[in-house]
Amino acid sequence: MNRQFSKKMRLVRYSFSEFKLGRQAEMGWDKRLLACSTCLIPEKTRISRTNTLAMYKKLALAIAFSPRMEALIAEARKLISVFEGELVLIHVGTKTPELEAQLDEILSRHCGDLQRIKTIWKEGKPAKTILKTCEEEKVDLLVLGALKKEGLLTYYVGSVARKVIRKATCSVLTLIEPKLETTHFSKVVINGTELDITPRVIARGLKFCQAEKSTQVHILNEIKMYGFQMATAAEGTETEVANTRRKLVQEEINYVQGILDGLEPTDLKINIKVTAGKWAIELVRFCESIESDLLIMGVEQGFSFIDRIFPHDIEDVLIELPCNLLIVK
Repeated sequence: MNRQFSKKMRLVRYSFSEFKLGRQAEMGWDKRLLACSTCLIPEKTRISRTNTLAMYKKLALAIAFSPRMEALIAEARKLISVFEGELVLIHVGTKTPELEAQLDEILSRHCGDLQRIKTIWKEGKPAKTILKTCEEEKVDLLVLGALKKEGLLTYYVGSVARKVIRKATCSVLTLIEPKLETTHFSKVVINGTELDITPRVIARGLKFCQAEKSTQVHILNEIKMYGFQMATAAEGTETEVANTRRKLVQEEINYVQGILDGLEPTDLKINIKVTAGKWAIELVRFCESIESDLLIMGVEQGFSFIDRIFPHDIEDVLIELPCNLLIVK
């Protein structure tokens, strides 16, 4: 392949899990890396910078005058710089001269263009007030801060933030360790599990990665457990069972690749991974294993009464965040 032609290609890397060849009842199974191959796909028209920046033109940040508020404002300022957008600060509580002066001092240190920033002070129930304000202001992306478990280096989403994530009509970005000296999201994991919202999650996730100039992008999909169990219980030789499993893996790769084929390619290096198990738990494990900066996943609009009784799979992620979390709506 000549150099000129290779510049017009997009690199997509596939890696998938290998299961032991014996039947599950006899030998058990585990997840091991089987192979890693590369596939060069002819490139189409690139995603324009204008399309990428149009994703999040209006951002909101919920502030609570905590010790991390200044770092959260610095991170939000970086995001409006990346997306060339506006920022709405939302504080649910009483407005006092002291708090207003404290906020003005922080903004003067981190935000050169105060014309792009609007502060809204409201009283009421936190979750309901934040949600209503985001709708009134037509916010595209809401930024929240995660809570840190006392005495531990782990983070979780509090009850107010969970209500907001479930009911928000806009996307929600939860930051676990906001920093005054901000950095880009370099290593990103996108949930590629077969759900109705997954094509949108992958499309929006890749645009976000493009804007952030991410260097590693992993799309993680899963083998459906009923299919895996059928494969391990099937009659046949060990080779036949192994081939069936590999076929299941390839089907999940093809699902993600089919979504990518319908998108305008970027210069991102995309690594498609397939695993087995409960998808939310596998996402957390994988993010921890590569020390990911950001996990991108989606939430279907609307939750039934049953969902409130039996928490959705997303709860497995919210209970103990492995990294920053972007929920695409």
